[in-house]
Amino acid sequence: MIKLVYYLTKRDDIDPDSFYRYWLEEHGPLVKSVAEAIGASRYLQSHTILPELNELMIESRGLQAPYDGVTEVWWETMSALEQGMSSAAGLEAQGKLIEDEARFIDFSRSRMFMTEEHEIFS
Repeated sequence: MIKLVYYLTKRDDIDPDSFYRYWLEEHGPLVKSVAEAIGASRYLQSHTILPELNELMIESRGLQAPYDGVTEVWWETMSALEQGMSSAAGLEAQGKLIEDEARFIDFSRSRMFMTEEHEIFS
């Protein structure tokens, strides 16, 4: 499996409740609607919770502030990823996703990278 991991930071002009609502209720369905075009087989959102506990962990370890959440997108094969990222439909879908992400994500404080999964146990 090939997986995109995207650590998200919300835009400063959006309150946390609005950020999570938009991400889940607006952006999530958009991703689902273009999944076939980009060749994706799975999409997951992990929303950051427990701010007080996060603050304690940060202070005790001297860590950076947490991201507001994590998105993971899976492709079954490298071929599926390459097709989804290079076809006309895939390129159009990517444009729609980027345009929508700009509405609620601070790109300059977020991170994205591709990974290859190695399952240790399940």
